[in-house]
Amino acid sequence: MTQKIITTIRSAALLLLGLLSASSNQSFAAGNTPGPEKASVFVAIIIDDLGYKYTEDHRALNLPGAVTYAFLPHTPYVKELADKAYTSGREIMLHLPMQAIEPQYLGPGGLTEDMNREEFKISLLKSIVSLPHLKGVNNHMGSLITSRSTQMKWLMEELARTNLFFIDSRTTADTVAEQTAKKFNVTHSHRNVFLDHVHNRPAIEFQFDELIKVARKKGAAIAIGHPFPETLAVLEQRIPELKKAGIHLIAASKLIHQQHLIAIARHKELLKNGTNLTQNLKLDKVKSTLINN
Repeated sequence: MTQKIITTIRSAALLLLGLLSASSNQSFAAGNTPGPEKASVFVAIIIDDLGYKYTEDHRALNLPGAVTYAFLPHTPYVKELADKAYTSGREIMLHLPMQAIEPQYLGPGGLTEDMNREEFKISLLKSIVSLPHLKGVNNHMGSLITSRSTQMKWLMEELARTNLFFIDSRTTADTVAEQTAKKFNVTHSHRNVFLDHVHNRPAIEFQFDELIKVARKKGAAIAIGHPFPETLAVLEQRIPELKKAGIHLIAASKLIHQQHLIAIARHKELLKNGTNLTQNLKLDKVKSTLINN
């Protein structure tokens, strides 16, 4: 009986996601696949915990630039706010509640260690179906679940089937989320900076500067923040400064794509440097032989 429920929900999720992505797939088929961005440094900013607070969440949706929005499932305002964000051209993610090491309230759709495979997947698929315009997932809390290989395997199996990307919020150093995503060919990345772990403006300003530093060093970086008044005030002021600093704010999925391109470019550069080094060593050996002879 439970397997039939999973199949039904999964089919609904696949149908919904297929319909929502049809227009973008058509543009790809027409040869309009987006190429690399012109800017050399990229950031994505994800605002978590949306769906409960109408006023604060609306303010978050009015942030300038290509901010990505992560909604908690089954929340009072999730569909209205997700529709608004989507209409304004923003990317939508599911902020999926997962059990933490320390007991904390998860809210609807929470995934826990005591769930069996069927319970876990039914809950996951219901959360996926509940959110319109969905492109990816990140974890809400989850310091326990993201460190469990079995549960991460269950998660990535479904994300692979529904073609959703995953961003690890990295709430624990023991996470196995990304390595599991890689095994299932799920597009993935991780959070580099938490903007508002400390809820005061100087601390958030400092973390925003850290985001810029990491992005300049790595070429791309992901920040996660929340719709706190202090966070929104900083972002309202600082986001417009990014372009002037030569940093391009893009949606989370595009950021992952840029990270992939950066990794390929660096790999090619390493191979090139290795080839040049080998050629130089061979040349030095030839010169040494000629001199000695």
